[in-house]
Amino acid sequence: MTNTEQRPPASGPARPIALITGVGRSIGIGAGIARRLAATGWDVAFTYWTPYDRRMEWGAEPGAAASIEKELAEAGARTAAIEADLTDPDAPTRIFDEAEQRLGGQVTALVLSHAESVDSGLLDTTVEAFDRHFAVNSRASWLLIREYGLRFRGAPGTTKDTTPGTTPGTTPSPTPDTTPGTATGRIVALTSDHTVGNLPYGASKGALDRITLAAAHELAHLGVTANVVNPGPVDTGWMNDELRETLVRGTPLGRLGTPLDTAHLVGFLCSPEGQWVNGQLLKSNGGAAS
Repeated sequence: MTNTEQRPPASGPARPIALITGVGRSIGIGAGIARRLAATGWDVAFTYWTPYDRRMEWGAEPGAAASIEKELAEAGARTAAIEADLTDPDAPTRIFDEAEQRLGGQVTALVLSHAESVDSGLLDTTVEAFDRHFAVNSRASWLLIREYGLRFRGAPGTTKDTTPGTTPGTTPSPTPDTTPGTATGRIVALTSDHTVGNLPYGASKGALDRITLAAAHELAHLGVTANVVNPGPVDTGWMNDELRETLVRGTPLGRLGTPLDTAHLVGFLCSPEGQWVNGQLLKSNGGAAS
């Protein structure tokens, strides 16, 4: 695991920390989410894994992590880029250690946007590919969520109100809400309903859904909300012209999704206004047929 960090001079109130996985390319969904959160008051730690991009047809983007860090710093965020192999079951603990050490606080929002995605179907998927998809998309996500749950203690000055007869509150904010009975925890995972011809990816993302939705209940006592977002077809450089045209025709709004579309929803879920959305699988796909 390697890392870089940018620490612009601190000014004003402390910013909460978001940890975003899968931020390996500047045109990717993860980078879009990172930009949105940085612009709305968050410090950002993010992970990337260059060997994965090298294996894919689009290839690795030289200097992507440093470029993304620079953008986030220009938006006022402190940043920490952490290169991590999520097939390693020890990686989640090290990622959280790095993020907390370099940014000087606990992670408030965990956004899971990493993925292993190599097309194969029922008959041609290998055991190795199946296991790798589940290791990255399911097991690593569970371990990251578990690590988050073991560490999260709420924002300074906030508590989880468990007094009988009260409704527990969960209010995240770039400026921590210190009202008694509130906390700031957020988990958002990105998923997909693609399965035909992409079996290990779709199946492992289905497992991710269940893990995340379980967190909405099992981590409720910490004041944490957990939701899943399906961004639908987003063109981040992996589509050919034929597929792009087919998907556009199948979308009522007549265009493909963008990383910013997904980022707007994730930003809302991480905001105070998103506090009452919990345990949901949300589609942000312009009405595209599944």
